[in-house]
Amino acid sequence: MKENVFKGIVAAALGGLSAYFGVIAIPLLILIAVMIIDYLSGLAKAWYKSDLSSRIGIVGAVKKLCYILVVCVAGVTDWLISEGLSSVGIDIGFSYYFGVIVTIWLIINECISILENLSVIGVPLPSFLVKIVHRLKITVEESQGGEQ
Repeated sequence: MKENVFKGIVAAALGGLSAYFGVIAIPLLILIAVMIIDYLSGLAKAWYKSDLSSRIGIVGAVKKLCYILVVCVAGVTDWLISEGLSSVGIDIGFSYYFGVIVTIWLIINECISILENLSVIGVPLPSFLVKIVHRLKITVEESQGGEQ
C-alpha cells in the first residue's frame, strides 16, 4: 500500500512538473540523472586512483549546481526573446528553445565525462559509443554556430 502511495505521489509530482515546464521537463530530468551518475562515477574514479578529496568533491557538486543555473539563464533568454517579440506584435508563443539546446549540450558533456571516468577505471567501452557521443557534441555545437 505504501509503495502505491509513493508511486502516486511521484507520478503526480512529475506530471505537475512536466505540465509546468513543458518541453524542457524531460531533458531537465535526464540532465539531473546524468549529473548524479557523473558525480558518482567521478567518485569511483577518484577512489580507484586513490585520489579522493573532499575539496574536489565539493567543487564538483558546486559545478553541477551551476549547470542548473546555466539552464535557468537559457530559459530566461527564451522568455526575454518571446516577450520582446510579443511587445512588437510578433507572437511566437513561449518555448524553451535555448533552454532545451543548452540542456542537451550539458547532457552530452556529462555523458562524455561518465565515459572518461569509466575508461580510467578500466571499464571496456565500445569505441562506437565514444565516437557517437563526441559526434553528438560537435553536431549540437555546429548546428548552433557555437564552439566550446
